[in-house]
Amino acid sequence: MTIRNKPDRAIQPVFLERFSPYSFDPAATVDATDVAAVFEAARWAMSSYNEQPWRYIVGARGRSDEVRERILAVLVEPNRVWATHAPILALGLYSPQFEHNGKPNNAAQHDLGAASACLTIEAGARGLMVHQMSGILPDEARESFALSHTYIPLTALAIGRTGPNPALPDDYARRDERERTRRPIDESLLLGGF
Repeated sequence: MTIRNKPDRAIQPVFLERFSPYSFDPAATVDATDVAAVFEAARWAMSSYNEQPWRYIVGARGRSDEVRERILAVLVEPNRVWATHAPILALGLYSPQFEHNGKPNNAAQHDLGAASACLTIEAGARGLMVHQMSGILPDEARESFALSHTYIPLTALAIGRTGPNPALPDDYARRDERERTRRPIDESLLLGGF
């Protein structure tokens, strides 16, 4: 993939190649080995007290179609329009309490995000792209997957290979062509520096 993003400082190419696509190639396949490795990378993410409070529900076209369709059904409508073309859909869940002492885990959402970031970078290294979404219907997800309050649905992920998709509405396809921008680093660092 051609790197179209210009960082202010040299960083690993996988970060620059990463973006959140809307256009997934409907003809491209995703090897089960690659999918397993992506979730293995998530497994090795850092977490508070090594709690690993995240869980994923994964549906893959051709392997777990029924689960994939149930995940698709709990996305907000604008996300369903394009995510229907992704071969793999996942729901990201977190446990709000520490398992070892039952106290609130205030880092649980952060830790799910860290796991999903690790997953995303591993996917990119394997030629896959991930589009993470906060646009889900949590109550419907809890009902569809019979989730207790032990695990709270927070995000969804579409995983696949990017490419032309004639079935995708043009306004979504054009979003993939936008330049990725970031605020200057000195606006993100409030105190101190390097």
